[in-house]
Amino acid sequence: MGPTDFFETSAWACGFRRIAGLDEAGRGPLAGPVVAAAVILPRRRSLDVLDDSKLLTADQRDSLFVSITKQAQDWGVGTASEHEIDELNILDATRLAGYRAIQDFDSPPDYLLLDAFQIPTVLIPQRAVIKGDQLSVSIAAASILAKVTRDRIMKTYHERFPEYQFHLHKGYPTPEHLKRLRLFGPCSGHRQSFRPVQACLDAQ
Repeated sequence: MGPTDFFETSAWACGFRRIAGLDEAGRGPLAGPVVAAAVILPRRRSLDVLDDSKLLTADQRDSLFVSITKQAQDWGVGTASEHEIDELNILDATRLAGYRAIQDFDSPPDYLLLDAFQIPTVLIPQRAVIKGDQLSVSIAAASILAKVTRDRIMKTYHERFPEYQFHLHKGYPTPEHLKRLRLFGPCSGHRQSFRPVQACLDAQ
């Protein structure tokens, strides 16, 4: 069974009205930004096959991206660059991206559902849901917006650094990416604080 509105309904029952789901994409890659998205879905909606973005095909995600952004009461996207990830750490950079996603709203939410983390700098009630992208429709929708946005960003990285083939692996440490990282060394789009990239820098 896919995600439901159980957590949203619980929040509505407590009097909250602008309930946003928030999720991120890109904590594990060796290159590129981490991207967070937040979405307030209406109670009445028509979103087929809504699910955790990792369980959908690229075509399904692209189609749902259009449907979600059209039907959402509000939505926002925030990023933290590879340089901010190096300066902070991946968790704090993810929180920064989430904060920026909330700041991207026309009007702020009054309740936040997140996938297994919280954002201390967002001063509204929050609930961290383990495996939230598989359980909450709002978090699942946010996971799709974050994933599609980040994939599009990584295609622009491929245009800047074609030797790494970022459009294929999106910066994740696949065997092909690691091979090209060893062959060409890190570029400015890589996260220098991540161990495989550090190892290449040390070897140079």
